Amino acid sequence: MSHNHSSTDASAIDARLAIARSVAISGGELATDYFYRQSELVVETKMSAQDAVSQADRDVEDLIRQHIQTAFPEDGIIGEERPETVGTSGFTWVIDPIDGTSLFLAGLHHWCVSIAVMLDDTTVVGVIQVPLYKETFTGSLNQGAFLNGERLNLNNAHTIQNSLIGVGVSQRGPTQHSVNVIQALLAGGGMFYRNGSGALMLASVAAGRLGGYYENHIMPWDCLAGLLLIREAGGLTAPFCQHWPLAKGDHIIASAPGVWDDLNAMVIAAEKED
Repeated sequence: MSHNHSSTDASAIDARLAIARSVAISGGELATDYFYRQSELVVETKMSAQDAVSQADRDVEDLIRQHIQTAFPEDGIIGEERPETVGTSGFTWVIDPIDGTSLFLAGLHHWCVSIAVMLDDTTVVGVIQVPLYKETFTGSLNQGAFLNGERLNLNNAHTIQNSLIGVGVSQRGPTQHSVNVIQALLAGGGMFYRNGSGALMLASVAAGRLGGYYENHIMPWDCLAGLLLIREAGGLTAPFCQHWPLAKGDHIIASAPGVWDDLNAMVIAAEKED
């Protein structure tokens, strides 16, 4: 069922953006509590460190789901940790409670909470909360992207040569593609960057900190919010899961305008080399 986007949709989207922002912040606070108590939790509960992170992940997702279900009981929810909730409103929330669990586990700070809202097949809201940097990225369809309330605008200053390009590597896809892209970047006078959180690297593209991002395979909860933020900031993104269900994931390319042609050429070449 598809909707004609109307003014009622606009107010419905605004309402969901407000809730997405507040639940991302609450989820981030709960995750932060776990982050600082990790070693203590492992000792107290006799859990492995890995299990403690999984517990944090599930508890944060449950908290976010409860808030969404209270505010919008008719909405669907797809999360990384729990089975899908099918909705009837046309709106579906896509959530990653902690993107970057390996970083979280390692005591590194660049993990985040990622929340997207879709209306039918279109991402209409994106929020990425980075608790330990006190940064809240928010965006909604045709309304712009913001970092802590300041509008983000990508200009044409970024090129492959003068900016860092985020490269994600997933074991779910052909890792050789990522290696080929990294080699092409280096050969082209560029440099790659990876921090282990796809969502945060995408938010960094929207903020103009990275010139672009490529990953050989990524799941929707890791990228839908970030891709919307990039488009709303004036960047470009390749279509995601255009020809198959979201649950399969896809490769992604996203960048500032001045990086797009070069990055795409490198990715096309890298994926042909197989």
